[in-house]
Amino acid sequence: MRKRKGVMKIIFIVIATVLILLFIIYINHQIRLKKETDLRLPLGQMVEVDGHNMSIYVEGTGDTTLVFMSGGGTCSPILDFRSLYSLLSGTYQIAVVEKFGYGFSDVVNKDRDIDSILEDTRAALFDAGLNAPYVLCPHSMSGLEALYWAQKYPDEVSAIIGLDMAVPEYYDSMNINIPLMHIAGRAADIGVTRLIPGISDSDAIKYGTLSDDEKEIYRAVFYNRTATVTMINEVERVKENAQKVNSMGVPQLPMLLFISDGSGGTGFDKETWRKIPIEYISQVDEGKYIELNCPHYVHDYEYKTISESIIAFLAER
Repeated sequence: MRKRKGVMKIIFIVIATVLILLFIIYINHQIRLKKETDLRLPLGQMVEVDGHNMSIYVEGTGDTTLVFMSGGGTCSPILDFRSLYSLLSGTYQIAVVEKFGYGFSDVVNKDRDIDSILEDTRAALFDAGLNAPYVLCPHSMSGLEALYWAQKYPDEVSAIIGLDMAVPEYYDSMNINIPLMHIAGRAADIGVTRLIPGISDSDAIKYGTLSDDEKEIYRAVFYNRTATVTMINEVERVKENAQKVNSMGVPQLPMLLFISDGSGGTGFDKETWRKIPIEYISQVDEGKYIELNCPHYVHDYEYKTISESIIAFLAER
């Protein structure tokens, strides 16, 4: 009996210690968030969509508008794409739409079916005064949204330029660990992520052309927009969204896909990662693809090559 009480006492002490440490981590996180407030001031404009604030960034001029669409979990789309679109804004008008839960947009606990996501993006562009047709430049998971956009509103999309974008077939065999994402979200809310060295240094920070000030902004956004409930809701519906996009066939419009080597968190080997989009683009009459020897966030590595290829591709239209 005495031995059992001793064990229970040790367990209680361990639990109490952990709770105290988590409380200290949380308080530190809240203090740091407050100090970073100025770093999280919107870089673009805020528009109201469905009663909430959505961030959209516009740069450059021109008759053609390129709409950059971020992949799942990219905490700061405006800065993530900057190395690439800064090379294009002298020729085209650039727009980066930050979905709810991303960047400077509100975190909203709402359904993320493909129709809801698309209508939010369209509304943001309309409220910002940007008119279709658009050239869509999706990265990763937002490829589904771009394809669905071209399927549902073909007059609004003049071309798709995929930055290692996802096509529906990827999700047939993709394993998605939702419980782990929820744990990551709770850890980020508490501030545990601040204890992990280098975790906030994205590919855009390490390999892109961001200034030191922009890197600090990116880090501040990261600690406030990691595994948000909106992001998790999006991933929970992604397989269903992929099935819906797949059921509507392959849209026929000019399409250029930049395809990475599959490294950088895709979960696929190089051969499989490249095979799926190559088979997809083969069904597009005006489709082309370019293979790049770099990780998944291609626009943070091969921004110069990609920008030159985009200009050449659109010049042919």
